[in-house]
Amino acid sequence: MVQIDGTCDASFGAVLEAFGENFEDGEIGAACTATVDGRVVADLWGGWVDAQRTRRWDRDTLVNAYSVGKPIVALMLLQRVERGDVVLDRSASTYWPELIAGQRGATVRHALCHRAGVPAIRPRLTNDDLWNWDPVCDGLAATEPWWTPGDKHVYHTNTYGHLVGELARRVDGRRPGQWLRDEIAGPLDADLAWGLDRPAQRRCAEVVWESRESSAAALQAGQPPDADDMLTLGYFNPPGYSGSGVVNTSEWRAAQVPSTNLHATARGVARLYTALAAGGTLDDVHVLDRSTLTEATSVQSEGWCPVLERQVSFGLGFQPTRPDRRFGPNPGSFGHFGTGGNLGFADPDARVGFGYVMNAVRPRWQSSRNRRLIDALYSCL
Repeated sequence: MVQIDGTCDASFGAVLEAFGENFEDGEIGAACTATVDGRVVADLWGGWVDAQRTRRWDRDTLVNAYSVGKPIVALMLLQRVERGDVVLDRSASTYWPELIAGQRGATVRHALCHRAGVPAIRPRLTNDDLWNWDPVCDGLAATEPWWTPGDKHVYHTNTYGHLVGELARRVDGRRPGQWLRDEIAGPLDADLAWGLDRPAQRRCAEVVWESRESSAAALQAGQPPDADDMLTLGYFNPPGYSGSGVVNTSEWRAAQVPSTNLHATARGVARLYTALAAGGTLDDVHVLDRSTLTEATSVQSEGWCPVLERQVSFGLGFQPTRPDRRFGPNPGSFGHFGTGGNLGFADPDARVGFGYVMNAVRPRWQSSRNRRLIDALYSCL
């Protein structure tokens, strides 16, 4: 029997029921938090932090939430846009002169909506480079764009965090982990982090993959991809860029890889999206002004993506809801899925904030488990 802990408003019992059903659908350990009008209506956790099912998931368990971090690092840059320090349609090289993509025409807006042309790094990097911020940014800066920036979009699976994060750092002065502590996690009391210290690492759940990509196995065996293989390099240069083979190590947890290694509780994710659902401010903590948030959550680029192998819509860091990847029934919803089904989203129309994190990872974003939770939540509204 899986022990489920937490709280759930009586009128949202369907969420509790769905959360329990997920453990019959392959869940190992997970947490889910939902708010309505700023009030927590469900805050649930249960299962196990390890594949052997020897340690229980608890209230403060952290887990790697993958791409749930992308809109958060985007917020770092969007805050500078709001303050007038960064202009969306100005060349990215204005702020990061060494960035060749910027010299070739990539704007800040292109960087934020996956049109900058650098979804993969060309110079070969190692995992020793990955544990440090500057070597990855240097490799990214030295990369000739894979297409003319602005001509099309390709999901910047892993480079997004270093691209957007370094653009922000050049203006702000802080790396993403420090900014997140100072501006979001601390003020909002939201358990969200890049770069965990040792005590925080002891709270981490083990990520359990159902399958591993053959390309990762080839790289680990010393067979790097062809220099022109943009898709594989995007995932595996450095070899651990997607977390493959390193996701449960102390080095990965201590590093800042904003596209991929946000560590979070569901409560922390929901807390941030509660603020965004309210227009960008919660309990006198300002995250983003309403006009900048509206721009960031509107469709900036739409069409086929060869990385995701489907039609997609990109905002500025956020994913606007789509019929085939919907967050809820309302058209104004926005958020971001993460590998395996991790999810954070806001629905301003229904005044909903939502966070779901888990450790039984299936490839890709959407899953029957997060869909079940979303459907249950809206059945209660």
